[in-house]
Amino acid sequence: MSKRSNRTAVIGVLSALALGTLSAAPAYAKDGRVERRGTCSAGSQWKLKLSPDGSVNEAELEVDSNVVGQVWKVAIRDNGTRVFSGLRTTRAPSGSFTVTRRVPNQAGRDRIVAAAKNSATGESCVGRASI
Repeated sequence: MSKRSNRTAVIGVLSALALGTLSAAPAYAKDGRVERRGTCSAGSQWKLKLSPDGSVNEAELEVDSNVVGQVWKVAIRDNGTRVFSGLRTTRAPSGSFTVTRRVPNQAGRDRIVAAAKNSATGESCVGRASI
């Protein structure tokens, strides 16, 4: 895959979010953790968890399609800077995958955007959370 096609996929996912085709529900914990959940464009579920840990934040994206063997393109950004880009395959028994990254805690709020796109079906997911 070229950088251009990856960029195009992420832009498409972000456009879908702007059009309101994806939804999210926030949840907050007392210890500073943040969790958001939502539905992807074709019904899969996503969950984005952020946890502060001193000088780093842990960002965890989970996508559950209930189908084993699907390949998804995934990108995670922190305040616009890419901290992860790669492919993930849904696994048994649940048909889901998880990506976890520890990213430096920047001054002010860290705005995490996690996007995933199913390579075969075109289904897209976008999760946003701030910590």
